Amino acid sequence: MQSKSNFKNCLLYVITDEKLGQERSHYEIAKLAIAGGADIIQLRDKSAPGKKMYEDAVKIRKLTGETGTIFIVNDRVDIALASDADGVHVGQNDLPASIIRKLIGDDKILGVSAESVDDAVRAKQDGADYLGVGPVYEARGSKPDTSAPWGLRLLKDVRAAVDLPIVAIGGIKYENAAEVIRAGAHCVSVISAVVSASDIRKATADLRQLIENERSRRDG
Repeated sequence: MQSKSNFKNCLLYVITDEKLGQERSHYEIAKLAIAGGADIIQLRDKSAPGKKMYEDAVKIRKLTGETGTIFIVNDRVDIALASDADGVHVGQNDLPASIIRKLIGDDKILGVSAESVDDAVRAKQDGADYLGVGPVYEARGSKPDTSAPWGLRLLKDVRAAVDLPIVAIGGIKYENAAEVIRAGAHCVSVISAVVSASDIRKATADLRQLIENERSRRDG
């Protein structure tokens, strides 16, 4: 089990997606991303039956336990608990974060998506450990149900209002990741920028190095 205290030092958060992964499984994507330096792996699958998602989660839990990588499950509190994941991430249309916190206890990590400063403040009050802020840019293909992009201003406003680690989400790729860090994000979350790459390990390593360099410049 990874400590919450490790989260603020994380740089790259990779979300798995088999549909975008060029026929690679959630496990294969996670393994390659970890080899490239991903700090956090999130298992996300909106259509998988519970049995398949649980089996995928157990495999990834074993892998992340061996590598010291944080493992988060998207939405499914039952899968997160059954696989002993490090935590769960929920959106604004899922169960309230305050209820999720009661279900998972104080030791596990709770991430909450925030599309406004009000969302961010409420998430902190409800027990969130980090915020997924965005969408910053348009996320083509990976999240068709997402809202319109909010741009960099939202990152700046949330960082000024709430002292939780900020994971920037939505349409982030190598070409725009640096400006996301400059705007105040602690960490960058990606799907297609890594998952759809022909060489996932290299794409992850290149992106993580970029983020590390930019954070070093920003934080001095």
